Amino acid sequence: MSRRAALRRAAVREWGPPAAAVRTALAERGARALALTLTATALTALVQLVQNQSWGYGPVRALGAVRAEDPFWSALLRTPLSLFVPALDLPVWGALAQILLVFGVAEICLGRWRTLAVAYAATLAGTLYARIGVALGPEAFLGLPASDARVVDTGPSAAVVALAVYVCHQRRARFTGALVVVAMVVEVLVKDNLAGREHLAAIAVVLAVCGVREWLGRRTPAPPRAGRRAPRSGPDDGRPHPGPDGGGQLRVSARAAAVPGPGRRR
Repeated sequence: MSRRAALRRAAVREWGPPAAAVRTALAERGARALALTLTATALTALVQLVQNQSWGYGPVRALGAVRAEDPFWSALLRTPLSLFVPALDLPVWGALAQILLVFGVAEICLGRWRTLAVAYAATLAGTLYARIGVALGPEAFLGLPASDARVVDTGPSAAVVALAVYVCHQRRARFTGALVVVAMVVEVLVKDNLAGREHLAAIAVVLAVCGVREWLGRRTPAPPRAGRRAPRSGPDDGRPHPGPDGGGQLRVSARAAAVPGPGRRR
């Protein structure tokens, strides 16, 4: 087998199942299969347009900007919108492409509500890590400097990374999932900032959820497959057998005697 053929087979084995699921969903339901993804993409584009206006920057920051120094409940209320507020120092097309690709595959493979739950869990994990890291301080392991408490924490990147890892685990695309994790670790090693560390926090939460699901799956017995007949408790030799009261054979004989034979009239 040539190297090219081996790579093709590995790619089909890795990406074949999610690609087939996407093709089937789009062929059967069309744009309805990506209702959440298209809504999230449009909302992100709209927020980007609004925050670039002189009259819209303040309201967007007041409703969707999250900082570690903010009161906890205030930051918690802003977290849902913060997922769709693109970072001002990054091109918006990158955020839109991430949502359209990763959210789209996740919505088809995981379902609409599970995609939304994983996305918000990852975003919330990053927000909570920022607060804990700042409280620990830069000297502690996984701690953050006090200046990170004033960093505006918005954007879909943590949710995108978490969804990619979750889909790879569910569809058994192990190489791709490992590649995403390694890329995020390298990102932190090359440029250690709050965003990179929040990506790792989101991955840690998703891996913990995947581990719990695997453990519960191993503990739950598999249901019997449909179509299998239950085993008989007694011998199956084609003859009638007595029931629990021993009268089964007599009842069968009585019914047989009541049936008229060829030369018997009733």
